[in-house]
Amino acid sequence: MSCPACFQGGVSTSHPTGKETTIHGLPTYVAEPEEGVTPKGVIVFITDAFGWDFVNNRVLSDHYAKRGGFLVYTPDFMNGKSLDPSVLPLMDKITEPGSWLNAFVWKPLYVLQAMYLALPWVYRTRFAVTQPRVFSFVKALRTSPPPFETNNLKIGAAGFCWGGKHVMLLAADTPSSRVYRHESQVTSSTLEPLIDCAFTAHPSSIKVPKDIEAITIPTSVAVGENDMAMGAPLIQQMKDILENKKVGEHEVVIIPGAKHGFSVRTHPEDKHEMDCAQQAEDQAISWFAKWFS
Repeated sequence: MSCPACFQGGVSTSHPTGKETTIHGLPTYVAEPEEGVTPKGVIVFITDAFGWDFVNNRVLSDHYAKRGGFLVYTPDFMNGKSLDPSVLPLMDKITEPGSWLNAFVWKPLYVLQAMYLALPWVYRTRFAVTQPRVFSFVKALRTSPPPFETNNLKIGAAGFCWGGKHVMLLAADTPSSRVYRHESQVTSSTLEPLIDCAFTAHPSSIKVPKDIEAITIPTSVAVGENDMAMGAPLIQQMKDILENKKVGEHEVVIIPGAKHGFSVRTHPEDKHEMDCAQQAEDQAISWFAKWFS
């Protein structure tokens, strides 16, 4: 279940530079590397509650593509039901200190408005509905001709808040989810995992230890020291489990002072938030570059 912090944060003042198209049946935002650069691999970007058309998610997709040399797909896994960004200023008003009038008159109204928007989203994008959509997309990507010339297509998944749960499910690599790569690929004769590596920042709805113990695909996690969705004891438990696994290589980076949502929903005027987001971005790009090489 999402926590209130999943609906907090700021809106980017940057402008997306990618394009919209349809890929494997889903509306998808596509961010590409600089002109003339052959992508190192494909990243499937699984967003937070605000979805594929939220400016922050598109701008971050652009950063991954341009800085890392990746082809980034950000599909509409929510089937047009992403959360309205108007929730963000409401949550800021709910959490900011104020007078007794604000606390007893206005805040309850803000809470009702936020719930009116958030509760339908929670129901429409529950994992029982969206997980098959995510897996179907990645399976199609793995079994189709590569989107650029390569005989060894590398696929990574990056997930944020709501998307983090989906990434961890992909990283569990159950035998039933494995597929044959497209015949043009060097290892097309054996069943293989859907993804080669995974990154998630401040994942929500995670079951610790169950979801963490299931992970086998190389996974990197960026999480804030003050993450409301998980809390310090569970963060440390996740780190201990993941970094001591005998299968795969994994890391959990705890970013001092960072809160839930820090990697994607920063307030542009808050230097600390921007610095924390930059750390997570650097971590993700380094991780994908390592496993795509």
